[in-house]
Parts: sequence; C-alpha cells; structure tokens
Amino acid sequence: MAWKKVCGVGDVEVNSVKLFDVEGVNVLVTNYGSGFRAIPPICPHMEEPLDVSGIVANCVLTCSKHLWAWDLRTEGMLGETEKPLKFYETREEDGALFVNMVEELVYDFDSEDDLDDDFFG
Repeated sequence: MAWKKVCGVGDVEVNSVKLFDVEGVNVLVTNYGSGFRAIPPICPHMEEPLDVSGIVANCVLTCSKHLWAWDLRTEGMLGETEKPLKFYETREEDGALFVNMVEELVYDFDSEDDLDDDFFG
C-alpha cells in the first residue's frame, strides 16, 4: 500500500476521533482542530480501543481508561504516559484526507500489559 484516501476532511468533527477501515487495516483519525493525525486504533498501554475511550481536547488525545495523553501537534507524550503513539503520515488534498499506508503500524505489548487491568480499578 501507499497513499490511500481515508475520508473527507469534514467526516471527522473537530476535537474527535473516528475509526476507518483502509483496505482491511483499521486506522483512527483524530481531528485536533489545527489538523489531523492518523494512528493505530488502540492505546499502546493496554490495547484499549481509542475510538471508544479516546478524548481530544486542546490538541491532546487522552485515553480515558488510564489517562495516558499525547500532544497531537508535536506527537509527544504528556504526564505519566510511558509509550509513544505511532503515527501514519497524512496529507489533505481536494477536501480529502490521505494516509501513507506503507505498512500497518502495530504496538508491541509487554507481558505485564496482558494483566487484567480491571483488577486494579
């Protein structure tokens, strides 16, 4: 794969996330008001689906499950966040959002991340 059209720029509201299937690969698009980011659809912490638990405010994506957060402008980690997000390259063209899908981005999860986090609250 290479550059693939994901959606129209109006398909993802400001300060929101939306899940898309791009030729069998799930991609989460975030609209943080100043632009778009495309990421794998799960939190790199404990595989929480970010289309359900992801909150975008003030250019920050926060996983509401454990409050890990990332600055969508700089792609940097914030606060107690211990793992970075992986980002697909994006571009806007003629009202559409394209994602560079050279390969599917996936996270490696440590064995401690496989614990049932509901035990801890």
